[in-house]
Amino acid sequence: MTRVLLVATYELGRQPFGLASPAAWLREAGIDVATVDLSREPFRPEAFDTDLVAFHLPMHTATRLALPVIRRVRALYPRARVCCYGLYAPLNESVLRGLGVEHVLGGEFEQALLDVASGGTGGTHLVEGEGSLPRLRFRVPDRSDLPALDRYASLQTATGGRLVAGYTEASRGCKHLCRHCPVVPIYQGRFRVVSRDVVLADVRAQVAAGARHVTFGDPDFFNGVGHAIAIVEAFASEFPDVSYDVTIKVEHLRRHHDRLAVLRDTGCLFVVSAVESIDDAVLARLDKGHTRADFEQVVERCHRIGLTLVPTFIPFTPWTTLAGYHELLRAIDTLDLVEHVAPIQLVLRLLIPRGSRLLQLDARDLGVELGAFDDSRLVFPWRHPDPLVEQLHDTVAGVVERRLSASRSAVFDELLVLAAERVGAQMPRRTGAQNRATIAYLNEPWYC
Repeated sequence: MTRVLLVATYELGRQPFGLASPAAWLREAGIDVATVDLSREPFRPEAFDTDLVAFHLPMHTATRLALPVIRRVRALYPRARVCCYGLYAPLNESVLRGLGVEHVLGGEFEQALLDVASGGTGGTHLVEGEGSLPRLRFRVPDRSDLPALDRYASLQTATGGRLVAGYTEASRGCKHLCRHCPVVPIYQGRFRVVSRDVVLADVRAQVAAGARHVTFGDPDFFNGVGHAIAIVEAFASEFPDVSYDVTIKVEHLRRHHDRLAVLRDTGCLFVVSAVESIDDAVLARLDKGHTRADFEQVVERCHRIGLTLVPTFIPFTPWTTLAGYHELLRAIDTLDLVEHVAPIQLVLRLLIPRGSRLLQLDARDLGVELGAFDDSRLVFPWRHPDPLVEQLHDTVAGVVERRLSASRSAVFDELLVLAAERVGAQMPRRTGAQNRATIAYLNEPWYC
């Protein structure tokens, strides 16, 4: 019998869906499957003495963490076949092949991974529009040998308590073509839904394992808004004491504003939205599909109905200015969102990986000269044309790293002072509410 080891290196502090889903497929086919989550378990060399080692690479950080592990596995067990699957696998195919990876699989990977485990090639991987996007009959994820949910990121409640958090997906891919998004090169504007029965069965198993909050990790929960609403209504009916969170584009929050109360009333504690910038010129370059005014309208709507919006940002891009960064902080304050924004979101720098639609911009629109692709950092490096912006980024990063245990408001205030000093503005006085109630949040706020 073929022996397969599924490996995760990092999935934002969540119990890895990217192991649980293919594990169900492989075990159903009679394949001997083991899993290891290196974000929660030590590297045990004997676990990698198997026929096929398959690494899930859903994001940039996970891929960088996987590279030294792949090297180590190839050195220990040169006869073992190595496979990489997930969004960032095909984007970094040349690097992975150079490490001895034999199989590189992209989106909708379960059937292809089963084919590889059964002795096949996995078929055509999906990158930059190549190949077809299969329609899979999803299985209920098998989490039986993963570390317990209480070993992963938890929900910090507004009252200071902690809840065990689970994670599932109601859809994959995305209808949209945001230039910086890693979903786009793989899915090319397409998405696939996971049947309601499968989603609810996965939630049911996690609730039985102790989950009292569930993250729906869809790139955009409202890509199929009817499907999404049906799921949360069924969720609330079956699990009335379990809360959840979702991710939805500003564009969809505006278009489907009449559905936001349904989210609130079915237990949604917060909605994450990739706002990225409040500069309309930057938003146009990123092809985000919304404007600053759209964002402000969504903020007002969410405040009015009592639905917590959690915006995320990429504040440092080739187009960032000192004044623009200062204005971003002022806007966050004015919109009463200080407690809604994790400090790491005020540090993030635009990543340009292989396959990014940002590479389609001409030099004038991109605004910087890209260096040669960096095989260790897995990006095309760039430096801001204004050294003062680079210095600001380094300073801001230092503050956030130094003050990991400080409150969001305290870190924000320090950054606001720094930004004001850089533009010669008066020492700022916060204009937003000063006695905010703490909002619920997941205690591992990394985003990429």
